[in-house]
Amino acid sequence: MRYLHQRYSMPYGEVRGTLTDIGTEELAHMEIISAILFQLTQGMSEKEIKASGFDTYFVDHTAGIYPQFASGTPFSAETFAVTGDAIADLNEDLAAEQKARLSYDNILRLVDDPDVRDPIKFLREREIVHFQRFGEALSIVNEHLDAKNFYAFNPSFDKPNRCR
Repeated sequence: MRYLHQRYSMPYGEVRGTLTDIGTEELAHMEIISAILFQLTQGMSEKEIKASGFDTYFVDHTAGIYPQFASGTPFSAETFAVTGDAIADLNEDLAAEQKARLSYDNILRLVDDPDVRDPIKFLREREIVHFQRFGEALSIVNEHLDAKNFYAFNPSFDKPNRCR
């Protein structure tokens, strides 16, 4: 959702396209993770629920797929991290992709089921590609900056006729 919302204030079409493409792909990633979670939790017995530590989650959500972090913190729009500044947003995106890669690395450290590991490895690879594409996007934005702008201030907000 972060990337799909950042594209509205992105002043450069090529980078807007990158945000749209990756944002759309991330929705598919969410679907893959949700499908894995559903398959792992459907039909669990009461004994399996308690033994796995799934009981706290189960009390609130049964086996429904509820977006939250592994810590139990529910999804929030606060994670969107949209500032309207192309440089700040793309740096946030680079960090987000590395954090996602790290999460997948940690899952791979804990899981030995090949039916879980294989899609997680695929998703991890995509995070690396997204990181590279956001690096390219940041280079595109920097190319548009005034060379005398020592602090890499993004002047796009102050330009007249910003609407596209």
